[in-house]
Amino acid sequence: MTTSSSEQGVSLGMPRLPAPDYPDDVRARLERDGREIIARYPDSRSALLPLLHLVQAEEGHVTRTGMQFCADILGLTTAEVTAVATFYTMYRRRPSGDYQVGVCTNTLCAVMGGDAIFSALQDHLGVGNGETTDDGKVTLEHIECNAACDFAPVVMVNWEFFDNQTVASAKRLVDDLRAGAPVEPTRGAPLCTFKDTARILAGFPDERDGAVEASGSAGPASLTGLRLAKGESAPARVVHPRGSGAPQDEPPHEPSPAEHLSSHDAPQDTSDSDPSHPAGPVAEEGE
Repeated sequence: MTTSSSEQGVSLGMPRLPAPDYPDDVRARLERDGREIIARYPDSRSALLPLLHLVQAEEGHVTRTGMQFCADILGLTTAEVTAVATFYTMYRRRPSGDYQVGVCTNTLCAVMGGDAIFSALQDHLGVGNGETTDDGKVTLEHIECNAACDFAPVVMVNWEFFDNQTVASAKRLVDDLRAGAPVEPTRGAPLCTFKDTARILAGFPDERDGAVEASGSAGPASLTGLRLAKGESAPARVVHPRGSGAPQDEPPHEPSPAEHLSSHDAPQDTSDSDPSHPAGPVAEEGE
């Protein structure tokens, strides 16, 4: 069996070829921005995360060149930079689209339709998880909870919220993104490209019109929880099973202090509270 010269080099412990450098004008600009970022921290090593966003804003993903730049400007090894860049999912390690479309597939979003949306978008776009469309516009991925369960199922584009999505609305969304049509998030700041988002995350001013004034808001379920946490009571709503003949809604009433506002607060049956179902050690066979 023969091996290539590169394989032989690796087997002999020869060092890898250095990463290509940025053009002089690009490196000068990045160094200027990088020094500004580093100056914000008492320890320069603390600037690594925003610096990785900075180099991601340059090429749309964190390249070997970008990691070498971060190592050089911070006085770190490339291994130390690589360890951080590969740990966090917000840093892309390969070319990706102008728009990162993430479908939440955590429990609540999934049961509310997130799984169906993600599956439909894979078929609609012809890509798998983490893959990018041929035109370089959209990268599709499933993502974890976005703390927006009130609005499930949620789709995020470059970390901006698109709430209460359906299969049809999600398809329209990605079609508009690919066509360059105007797209407005449900709440929050106006949408921008992934590179622009990365630069904002590096700590540079957000120059989008209305971005400073824009803000998200909690949904009805969260606000109800907030009221209960403050000791405010909410009228109980009783819904009867369909077909039972009973009215769907009974007149609301104010719960008494003895009533529990949440099933999680109610006493649970245990071996101590339910003598008819005692718990004890499992008897082994033969005993």
